[in-house]
Amino acid sequence: MKLRLGQVLMDAGMLNAEQVAQVLERQRRDQKPFGLLCERMFGLAPEVIEEAWAQQYATVTRTIDPELEVFEPQALELISRRQAWQFRVLPVRFDDTELMLATTPMHLRRALRFASELIQVPLYMVMADAERLGQALCKHYPLPGMTPQSVTDWAMDDLLAAVTGRKAG
Repeated sequence: MKLRLGQVLMDAGMLNAEQVAQVLERQRRDQKPFGLLCERMFGLAPEVIEEAWAQQYATVTRTIDPELEVFEPQALELISRRQAWQFRVLPVRFDDTELMLATTPMHLRRALRFASELIQVPLYMVMADAERLGQALCKHYPLPGMTPQSVTDWAMDDLLAAVTGRKAG
């Protein structure tokens, strides 16, 4: 069963069941996106809606093991080492005209923002275990000081900025 955005927002304590019902009623009438209505009706910040949407998306997309995937050089060339590590994204391959881009549920919101702004090809996101993603990043986008565990270490962003600030990824 698909996880609903309203349920994610209720689980996070951002809305209650009555408020979700009000949004659904308005949505039936106005044909507007659920998240937009939550912002307008209850003052939820766009970042809250983005995070809830990312949680929802992570439950419906597939999970891959990067170790078992075939990587295409033209996919890997779309981003720099710095971008791969900074946004915890890993281009895998093209399925027809869409790029498969892996990240972790924890980094999905940030990865989606990066991908929608800077990657100029149609794409879809898949999830990967953080450790396995880190191993693949080390293999395909080696960067001094980065280890597979760096994927979940936000303090590593400072190191990444220092390392890549001196030379382009």
